Amino acid sequence: MKIMIAYDCSRNAKLALAQVVTLFKRLEPVLLLVGVAENPRDSTSINDALFEKEMDELKAGMDEALDFCKNESIEAHAYLSEGDPRKQILAATKKHLPDMLVVARHSHQPDGGFIARSLTYFVDEVDYMTFGSVSAFLARRVECPLLVLPS
Repeated sequence: MKIMIAYDCSRNAKLALAQVVTLFKRLEPVLLLVGVAENPRDSTSINDALFEKEMDELKAGMDEALDFCKNESIEAHAYLSEGDPRKQILAATKKHLPDMLVVARHSHQPDGGFIARSLTYFVDEVDYMTFGSVSAFLARRVECPLLVLPS
């Protein structure tokens, strides 16, 4: 069984990876972690530096995720691309033909304490019954089963 995980190294993506391992480990899946770095819209030296930093952080986060999978005795592969995450993840599903795609529901809540949670309460209430833009896009277009895990 091939399970593709949209992995952006966020707290939610790490939780989704852990949930996938917990749910499917007995089936001995092959995990395909797909990370996408967004290209800056203009090519200034500042934007280029930010993009390079994002790509380096994504690579480091993917290596950490691969180590986690190795420690769990699960075969995993990482794929990095650049561009629009929605389109790149969709393209990856068409290329690698996973049995399932897993995405973590995006949360606007930062990894903060009480104040951060309080400030985002209204956004969370409005967003309660909706998908994020990436998962909504994929739900309409992906050709394999899609599992959207809550944040």
